[in-house]
Amino acid sequence: MFKHIKSSILLILIVSIFVGCGATTKQGTENKNTTDEIVENKNATITFGVTPWSSTVPPTQIAKKILQDMGYTVKEISADAGGVYAGLSTGDIDVFMDAWLPDMHKNYMKKFGTNIDDVSVSYPNGELGWVVPTYVKDVNSIEDIKGKESQFGGKIYGIEEGAGMTMTSKEMIKAYGLDLQYVASSEGGMLAQASKLIKDKKPVIFLGWRPHPMFVNYDLKVLKDPKGYFKASEVHVLTHKGLKNKAPEAYAFLSKWNIDVEDIEKMIVEIDGGKAPEDVAAEWIKQHKDKVNAMTGK
Repeated sequence: MFKHIKSSILLILIVSIFVGCGATTKQGTENKNTTDEIVENKNATITFGVTPWSSTVPPTQIAKKILQDMGYTVKEISADAGGVYAGLSTGDIDVFMDAWLPDMHKNYMKKFGTNIDDVSVSYPNGELGWVVPTYVKDVNSIEDIKGKESQFGGKIYGIEEGAGMTMTSKEMIKAYGLDLQYVASSEGGMLAQASKLIKDKKPVIFLGWRPHPMFVNYDLKVLKDPKGYFKASEVHVLTHKGLKNKAPEAYAFLSKWNIDVEDIEKMIVEIDGGKAPEDVAAEWIKQHKDKVNAMTGK
């Protein structure tokens, strides 16, 4: 009898071991599949913030096309600079390709930067400031405007209210003691007004920055800024902190991103000339395969 009991106990133990191994094997397989799905999943949606500036469009379209080719779903959200930074902080926006640092967008980074990663320098030579046509001979510095505001109709034409250049320009008007009204508008509205006045050879002050075709289309000079409000900026790529875990390969690509400012200006001119931004981006990628491969790690 004891012999039969021992045999029964032994049989139960053997069955238990096999059942346990089977469960472990099945669970391990399930875990492996789950892990593989996380690593290989390229279906994450990556959202770009797009400001109403022409300089934002070419790099956004190029990066968007490359990420789509990598298998990601990509969409765009249009907003002013403040809205883009707010979206980056919450994760509603994953990527911004046109951050002017360290000075122009420092207020946004101070307010929202806790949840934002500064991942790469797109290009280092972003010039910006107040500009006038070169035919305005007697004004070469912002200080030269004082007492001559009436020549310019008492106005400086600028971009939207939420832009860093707008906030800085309003500070400058006070700091330099100028009797000027800041006329906020879209980039297109500002340039339309400036173009009209330039066509008539009238003095005009407006905001300028590179890269931008305004420096191709018009003979302009950036006014000296003795008080140092406007400094040459680096243009950076920013992401929401969560992108690194959400889409690690996309994050790695954006961390290696860089482009020449001259390429940006050339593409802006082509887009302004009627070419579709997507086609211009695709052509750049085709002509810069080695650079793209280096950024994507191929």
